[in-house]
Amino acid sequence: MKNVLVINSSLSHDKGNSNILSQKLLARLQASTAVNVVERNLAEMELPHLTMNEMLAWGSEVSSRSEEQVALNSLSELFIADLQQADTVVIGMPMYNFGVPSTFKAWIDRVARAGITFNYTETGPQGLLSNKKVYVLAARGGMYAGTPKDTQTEYLKDVLGFLGLTDIDFVYAEGLAMGPDAAATAWSNAEKSISSLIA
Repeated sequence: MKNVLVINSSLSHDKGNSNILSQKLLARLQASTAVNVVERNLAEMELPHLTMNEMLAWGSEVSSRSEEQVALNSLSELFIADLQQADTVVIGMPMYNFGVPSTFKAWIDRVARAGITFNYTETGPQGLLSNKKVYVLAARGGMYAGTPKDTQTEYLKDVLGFLGLTDIDFVYAEGLAMGPDAAATAWSNAEKSISSLIA
């Protein structure tokens, strides 16, 4: 049985286009093999930005942590355990103002931890999360893939690759706000891409 981690961050929750895309891919996975699914909706969790107090909690000795430090550390430990246990990671990715949602960045800030998910070596950083498949389901109102305005794709390749997550496939649904015909084409193309990836 495969362990599948689903990360969503749309402010529209289940009605968000990126969430709908991630669920479509998840359904294909579930139809093709037995899976155990863990879903994290970062918008529903109202994930706060990382603070210095939280970072200091990570560096403290486990036995000496206060109740506050234990609570602050728990989010990072939860998210890292999710990734470590996952065979496949499915990321629903809306585009907000040409970037990733701030809650997704807050999630990244909690899973990128030296000595746990990456190491610095004499030859540079080395990701410690490997042998995992990643699918990014990107929903956009306009058309950005392959242009300089698509800041998401390279960022996600870089930051996930930094952790050792280098086997990444992207599915784009673009032009969703450009009229009914454009939206229908976007959904059709995205579903074809999903079917091709999960054959």
